[in-house]
Amino acid sequence: MWHVYIVECKDGTYYTGVTNDLKRRVEEHNTSVLGSKYTRARRPVKLVYLKRKKNKSYAMKEEALIKKMKREDKKDLVKSF
Repeated sequence: MWHVYIVECKDGTYYTGVTNDLKRRVEEHNTSVLGSKYTRARRPVKLVYLKRKKNKSYAMKEEALIKKMKREDKKDLVKSF
């Protein structure tokens, strides 16, 4: 199972990603050099949105759609979670 996720950084910005191990990935964003460069400078992060997909391809397509959204649309998406 793959996950499309959004984390909110301490500065209020959002980071969207894809993983097959959500717990590990969020932990990496918060504590490890394996977290994205973007989130390393904005720790801590918290999970604010999650959507499961059956394979990596579907997850990456969903991630691309979310990344193209305007911030206000992402806020609405997070609120619906």
